[in-house]
Amino acid sequence: MKGDKIPETDSIEELSRFWDSRDLTDFEDQLEEVTEPVFQGEPGLRLSIRLNPKELESLRRLASERGLEEVVLIREWVLERLHQS
Repeated sequence: MKGDKIPETDSIEELSRFWDSRDLTDFEDQLEEVTEPVFQGEPGLRLSIRLNPKELESLRRLASERGLEEVVLIREWVLERLHQS
């Protein structure tokens, strides 16, 4: 992984994928100390939904096929519908 650069992004998903296959010690020369919080959390209301086991399994399968977390896929679907209206 020599030559890799730490991604400059605020996307937790992108950073998670990056660090899943790398070791922090390989990037010590790129690290810098910060004194302010980096992630403030996402603004907005959090909702919960109920799905039966079959629906949940289908959701998990679809999300996995797209390489996404279930919640990210649901958010995409909701936003698509909102933009259509």
